[in-house]
Amino acid sequence: MLGCHGAAVRSDHALATATGGAGSLLVAAGGTLGRGGLTCAYAGLTLMLLGWWWYGRAGTAAPRHGWATLGIWAGPLLVAPPLFSRDVYSYLAQGLLAGSGHDVYRDGPAVLGGQVAALVPEIWQHTPAPYGPVALLASRTVTAVTGEHVGAGVFGMRLVAVAGLALLAVTLPRLTRDGRAWWLVILNPLVLIHLVGGAHNDALMVGLLAAGLAAALHRHPVAGAVLVTMAALVKAPAALGLVAVAIIGADSLRATHQGRGAGRWAGVNAWAVTAAVAGVTTVVVTAVAGSGYGWVGALGTPVSAGNWSLTGVLGRVTAQGVGSPFAIEVWRWAGVLATVVSAGLVWAYRERIGALPGLGLALLAVVIFGPALRPWYVIWALVPLAVVPAAHRGLALLSAVLTPVVLPDGYAADRGEVLLAVLGALLGVAAFALATTATPASRALR
Repeated sequence: MLGCHGAAVRSDHALATATGGAGSLLVAAGGTLGRGGLTCAYAGLTLMLLGWWWYGRAGTAAPRHGWATLGIWAGPLLVAPPLFSRDVYSYLAQGLLAGSGHDVYRDGPAVLGGQVAALVPEIWQHTPAPYGPVALLASRTVTAVTGEHVGAGVFGMRLVAVAGLALLAVTLPRLTRDGRAWWLVILNPLVLIHLVGGAHNDALMVGLLAAGLAAALHRHPVAGAVLVTMAALVKAPAALGLVAVAIIGADSLRATHQGRGAGRWAGVNAWAVTAAVAGVTTVVVTAVAGSGYGWVGALGTPVSAGNWSLTGVLGRVTAQGVGSPFAIEVWRWAGVLATVVSAGLVWAYRERIGALPGLGLALLAVVIFGPALRPWYVIWALVPLAVVPAAHRGLALLSAVLTPVVLPDGYAADRGEVLLAVLGALLGVAAFALATTATPASRALR
């Protein structure tokens, strides 16, 4: 009986993998056709989500069995044009700017000129890079090889993103032994379409963050602080991970020195070591990148007037009501205050919550109350929160809701595009229903 059950699970996993793979192919194909491919792309997104759900419902396979599924689902996205965002063109422009001697924290892509800069959205043409020196090193390394060849540059940045995702996939089992976390994070369509399809540097950020947290948990606090600092030098929110590293280090020292009278100093020592390592790492990496510290002042770059963040929407509505644009700034600072208060509450209950779940909640607060909101930002919090089995269902639902909200071209949708997307989703559901009723694997749906 056990053998039959195992065979059934493997069969369901295989069919779920095929469903998600077909969806990924449709997404990649739809991305090459622009508006005309919208129905195709949304049929593919629907199949990816349903295949992902089917895979998890059938029973979670060990991560070693999930690598093949990851390759099948991510492969088509790896060779597709940029999907769901045009940020990758900004990365390439910044790499070319740095390589030509420009200060990317002062000059925008418009200074560069050429084909790559022309592909950067107008809103970012004159804005400095908001990313740290590790992100800049990655962009500069890619463009040093590819030059201004757009296709090769996009593929190069995708390889960087895949490397970050692979690092995350390898280290996630060291954060939690719950195999379902691998399904939730690594095979998640939200993760795949944005980190691989969009080639976002968030992949490098979360990969380094996870590796640093895993190192800290396995009693390597210095390595943990180095890796988490490098994650923060991709994108600043990862710096919150240093708090988790210090808490983990303090707990480890208390356990080691229990009963020896030194436990009271464990927290001080852990914080001091973490801060010192973070400072040295920042100085060394910045010197290697040759970027200077201009990225600190450029952290506000992601904020745009039409951003759909909570505080942005409230600011625009209030500004219209009172007739003053100052309301937008008021709400922005209210968001900062709400983030600080949320982080303070997490800190106050850190012993009850735990270091990794606390980090996840703090990052979620940054996403919710921050001045900029993108669906893939949720992945920041998804990684540390994956260690909480009770949160998996809610996180999976949130991921499923956020997956279709951005068009493949990265721009806002009009009414016609929404109708095409809905049509595609309905076609995806119909195709899934036909496929499952035609195979014995339809038991997974009952």
